[in-house]
Amino acid sequence: MATGGFCKLPNGTVVVALNLPSPAVRVLVHAGNRARALTRLRNLGLRAVYLRGNAAPPTPDEITAVLHHPDGLVWRTAPADAPALGPELVQELWHPIRALLRPSTAPM
Repeated sequence: MATGGFCKLPNGTVVVALNLPSPAVRVLVHAGNRARALTRLRNLGLRAVYLRGNAAPPTPDEITAVLHHPDGLVWRTAPADAPALGPELVQELWHPIRALLRPSTAPM
């Protein structure tokens, strides 16, 4: 279960922001609707991701970050003491989702 929120954009698409507990990261997804945004995350292996309510919607800076990324999926670490992240609380840059979900190099 993750806390987060969403913001509907004027063109009808949405930006969903989720705070994942393990690893402690803030993930942003740009998609056509909320269900599709969560499906994009589940397809990447984050199976237990659900959005309940709109407690921590994306900030304008977060929306800009995800809209300017070609994949529309970015993340950065989420400090435990900052439930609502803002640019004054976190100075880390956004990373592409591939950097978080690297495939395992263990032999099968």
